[in-house]
Formats: sequence, C-alpha cells, structure tokens
Amino acid sequence: MKSKIVLFVFIALLAGASMFKGEILSNISIKFSNYAINSYDNFAKSVKDYINEYFRQASEIEKLRAQNKELERSATLLSTFANELNQILKDKNSTAYAPAVKLVKGLSYVHIGDYNKIWISEFEGYDPNKIYGLIYQGSSAGIVIAKDGKPLAYLQNDPKSIFAVYIGNDKIPGVAHGNQGQIMVKFIPQWLSPKEGDEVFTSGLDGIFFSGVPVGRVSKILKESSYQSVIVEPYAKLNIPNYLYVVTKEK
Repeated sequence: MKSKIVLFVFIALLAGASMFKGEILSNISIKFSNYAINSYDNFAKSVKDYINEYFRQASEIEKLRAQNKELERSATLLSTFANELNQILKDKNSTAYAPAVKLVKGLSYVHIGDYNKIWISEFEGYDPNKIYGLIYQGSSAGIVIAKDGKPLAYLQNDPKSIFAVYIGNDKIPGVAHGNQGQIMVKFIPQWLSPKEGDEVFTSGLDGIFFSGVPVGRVSKILKESSYQSVIVEPYAKLNIPNYLYVVTKEK
C-alpha cells in the first residue's frame, strides 16, 4: 500500500512538473512569435516608408529639373528683353520684339580631346544653311553651324565661334571669337575707349544672337596698329554642357 502511495505521489509530481514546463515553453513560444511578428511588421513598414520616400524624392527631383529648365529659359530671355525695352523707351518707333530659343542636348564630342566642338540634337525648324547662337545658363555659349547636314556647336572658347558684340554702356562694337579659354573681341575702333570691367553683351547685328545676351567682362585692353582688342572673361563656364539653348529667332 505504501509503495502505491509513493508511486502515486511520484506520478503526480511528474505530471505537475510537465504542466509547469509546458506553460513555460508555451509562454516562451508566444513571446518569440510576438517578437518575430512585430519585427517583421517594423521591417516591412521601414521598407515601405523607404520606397515611398525614394519615389517621392525622385518625383520631386523631376519637378525641380523641369522648373529649373523653365527658369533658365526665362532668365535667358529676361536679360535681352530688358535690353530691348530700354531701346524702345529711347525709340518709340521700334518694331515688335519676339526672341525665341529652343532647348537642345549635347550629344558627343566631335573629336576626343577637343572640348570646344560638340554635336547637338536637331531641333524643330533647323536650317543647315543658317548660323545659330548658343546660350548656356543665361549667357552666350558659342554658335551652331551645319556639318554634313547635322548641327555642330562651336563653343565660344573655339576660334571659329565668331559673333558680334557691344562693350560697355557706350555700346562699343566689336567681333568676338574664342581665344585659349577666354574670348577676344577685335576690330574696336581706335577712337573709342573700352575699359577693364566693362560688360560685354551680344549686339544682335549679325543675325546670330538677339541683342543683350551677357557674354562676360573685359579683363585686358590690347592696343594694336589699326584697331584695339580686348580680352573678355566669359560668364559661361563650359565644361561638358548637357543642355543648351539655341537662338531660333532674333527680331
């Protein structure tokens, strides 16, 4: 009888221990499951938030790029409008003024190592028999000519980039062309007096640019036998221009 009681007590203790351990294991299992689920939810939420933020930023960047292009175009036209309006105030008989530009993309260098000649994309109304002016960030950038029927940009550091300019408030006339990273303005009459610091801008008299596009400032005066020349530090810093504006209409 005593042995049966001992056996019963042993079995009862064993059953109680099993139930106690089972409850502990169950609690551990529930806690682990809850932790795993919460961790997964937090990770999934972080990934979702990151993806949403990425696409939001990408969309915002595209909007800002579009706004920047439009602002650059507006700034390009604003300077020449201001110049022309000053002339209208002086001459009430001036004709209507309607400059126009088109955005083009720089495609590739013509020759590797020559950073002053690039192929550009064709644009609506392109005429291979015409020379066009180029504008970059609101300042002159060079000219466009045709080669093999395709538009070729001579950036203004190139000696073949030639266009007419005015110097200073007195509108001293001259002809600008590239000169080893700078711009030289030649054929300035001897009796006129350009000064260092004078602003240089396009005159529009060559049919390439409209008037009033900023070019740069005079950094040096050169006295020659028949004419004067000046060295101009250009405003536009042209390394690898991805997009430029082509002047498609002058007046």
